[in-house]
Amino acid sequence: MITSSALRSFLSWRRAAALLLTSCTLALAACSANSSDGTPSFSTSTSDPGTGHLHGLGVDPADGAVYAAGHLGVFRIDGGKAARIADRYQDTMGFTVTGPRTFLGSGHPDPSDPKATSPHLGLIRSTDAAKTWKSVSASGKADFHALQAAGDQLYGFDSQSGQLWASSNQGRTWQQRATEVMGDLAAHASQPERVWATTREGLKVSEDGGRTFTPVPGAPALAAIDRPSPDLLVALTADGRVVTSRDGTAWSERGRLPDGARPTVLAAPSPSRLLAADATDTIHESTDGGRSWNLLYRGADEAHSGHY
Repeated sequence: MITSSALRSFLSWRRAAALLLTSCTLALAACSANSSDGTPSFSTSTSDPGTGHLHGLGVDPADGAVYAAGHLGVFRIDGGKAARIADRYQDTMGFTVTGPRTFLGSGHPDPSDPKATSPHLGLIRSTDAAKTWKSVSASGKADFHALQAAGDQLYGFDSQSGQLWASSNQGRTWQQRATEVMGDLAAHASQPERVWATTREGLKVSEDGGRTFTPVPGAPALAAIDRPSPDLLVALTADGRVVTSRDGTAWSERGRLPDGARPTVLAAPSPSRLLAADATDTIHESTDGGRSWNLLYRGADEAHSGHY
């Protein structure tokens, strides 16, 4: 049952989200054409507002395609373009690929969705590469800004409670564990109880499934982290360096994002294949473990802050 205060909050969110989406669309439409002297001219046509700030990247093992999740939808990245999936503007804050065509997400519903009853999606799952989504749990309660699967274990940082949530049954039920503001999570199926988290105080690690966390001495200031294999941590520093470590105690620099990019998102489907988004929502790909990078998609010029 929805309380009156929750209903007011939801209606306020929907109005604000719809206004933001309309403003983005109209702003892009207004500058979609130039006059003869090169200055922007106004147009009455509409234009897709793009990805919005990106929060997640992943590779579908079904076909190797790259997907990006942002404030304004989920997108398939191909040929330098971001193709919106199912014409949906769902604000996808948490996102991870867990199998062929199988994605997990969280965030906020499409402002135009008449079936939406809460600003918080909880955990949702797609089994058709983001064409459709179904609610799994915590609808109306959780807004996971980070999701990390480690075999049968699933972790999510919930921005509403400020806690790490843990599930051993694919997100159907949860336990609330450590209270800690986290930006990114890393874990591996070989050691599901060991969880790494980027925080405002630096890198921290848990050895008990996220119940407690301790600082990692000597770790660089990290913007994002992943664990693509049992003996490898891959991370991006705040200034765009690619660093790796076996156990978090000693780090080596492997490469750097191009053009001074400030990273916000990292996904490592394998030790060699890395995906990164920067503060302008530009997406880069490396196929040699971060030594060199190729441009997949060029985002907006406006830079965003980190995703805490």
